[in-house]
Amino acid sequence: MLNAIEVILICLVAQAAVTDLAMRKIPNVLILSGLLLAMILHLLGGQHWAPLSQWLAGTLAGFFLFLPLYLLRAMAAGDVKLMAMVGAFVGPLAALQIGVLAYLIGGVMAVLMLLCSGRWRESWRNVVLICKPLMWRLLGLPLAPVPLTSIASVGGIPYGVAIALGTGGFVAWAHR
Repeated sequence: MLNAIEVILICLVAQAAVTDLAMRKIPNVLILSGLLLAMILHLLGGQHWAPLSQWLAGTLAGFFLFLPLYLLRAMAAGDVKLMAMVGAFVGPLAALQIGVLAYLIGGVMAVLMLLCSGRWRESWRNVVLICKPLMWRLLGLPLAPVPLTSIASVGGIPYGVAIALGTGGFVAWAHR
């Protein structure tokens, strides 16, 4: 049977996924209310250090897990904040597991979206354009720094859906 934290978390990530699909945004009010609810539930849970060991550590784990993709412009800020909120509910270890699951689901979604849209060749060209200078440098060839040309994105992924599916899968797996 699901506990209160899991029920509220599933409702929040489901709402985030629906909003991400409909508007391609995850509202800050959803994230902030989720963070506040997680803090209240951890305080009411009775464990003396839960707000620090679970809420704060989980928030930071979820945030820093997706931050590199945001810095590489491969993910939106709302997705990073959503993963931080998920971490606030479940704690740092579970946030890591949900994040890995979300990465895998997001990768499958990306491949399916590229194949369905027919833009996989453009995507491959972008990957080669980005990785070629790195590969030359790894092989030891000195290269003068050259700014990357602006490349056209081949589409965005509603990563809130991947996070919601990863969270739901994690909770379902925990109750099998």
